Amino acid sequence: MEKLNHIKSKSILVACAIIKDDFGNILVAQRSANMTLPLKWEFPGGKVENGETYEQAIVREIREELSILITICDKLSVSTYRYPTFSITLIPFLCKIKEGEIKLTQHQTFCWLNSNNLLDLDWAEADIPVAQQYLNSLNK
Repeated sequence: MEKLNHIKSKSILVACAIIKDDFGNILVAQRSANMTLPLKWEFPGGKVENGETYEQAIVREIREELSILITICDKLSVSTYRYPTFSITLIPFLCKIKEGEIKLTQHQTFCWLNSNNLLDLDWAEADIPVAQQYLNSLNK
């Protein structure tokens, strides 16, 4: 009987925000040089903590990372991506800024992008299917 080696990769559950402004532009953030996947672009968000709903997680994470309060407008389909050493499951939310001014606490920079330019950045690979899903939702 052949012995199989199973390597259990780390799995991370993350809520992310696709934040739209009044003109339809999307907020994207660039990871800092000292983060995992340095300098890649992503939708801001973070890990869902034990006992926390996905909605609570995204509101908390955006407050912590961007110093703003958001309103959740809708939820997109969950997306899982497998990197070589870990997998990430993204729970994307469509959001708007409710109050506050963006002040970065973890990311290197951010910008507002028109949806036509959304895929032009050097994205974290896990965020690409979420960006494509968002763009597909605009064409429905």
